Amino acid sequence: MPSDGVGMDLVAALSGLGFGLSLIVAIGAQNAFVLRQGIRGEHVGAVVAICAVSDAVLIALGVGGAGALLRGELVDVVRWAGAAFLLGYAVLAARRAWRPSALHAAGGEASGLRAVVAAALALTWLNPHVYLDTVVLLGSVAATHGDAHWWFGLGAAIGSVLWFCGLGFGARLLRRPFSRPAAWRALDGAVAVIMGAIGVSLVA
Repeated sequence: MPSDGVGMDLVAALSGLGFGLSLIVAIGAQNAFVLRQGIRGEHVGAVVAICAVSDAVLIALGVGGAGALLRGELVDVVRWAGAAFLLGYAVLAARRAWRPSALHAAGGEASGLRAVVAAALALTWLNPHVYLDTVVLLGSVAATHGDAHWWFGLGAAIGSVLWFCGLGFGARLLRRPFSRPAAWRALDGAVAVIMGAIGVSLVA
């Protein structure tokens, strides 16, 4: 009997791992930011930690049933604030891509830790899709695992840690191609398009 319980817990954890990865692997504003910081080699540990810990907190809220407490008004506030931030960041990225004089081998002027941390927090907590996917959707799926729902949440949290660590620290492998200003212009142009499109979609 105990072995069956352990097996169910393991299945739930692996299911959470797979489901969590399916939600965060898609290219979005947060992933684009983590990738850019990873290529730059700038405050990568702080960015990865913020994203992973934030995901773990949101997953715990979802598994704990907080999804039922979300109200339309709260989602609307986050939606408009997130749209404003994303559109503003898209403008800055477009400006970096448009002005090659501001670029060099390191990908532009270095950003301070405070600014990077603020951007990482905003891209995580001002994104209503995070609440809908992680708190509501993931929480609902976790509930189907009965007593093993927290194991499902643990697996999802581990998936987030693995993804953000791989994306942030693995991005260093792309530094050689990005030693040219043209590559940074392309990346910042892509970041501008991604964040601008998401920002518009939030208010459209």
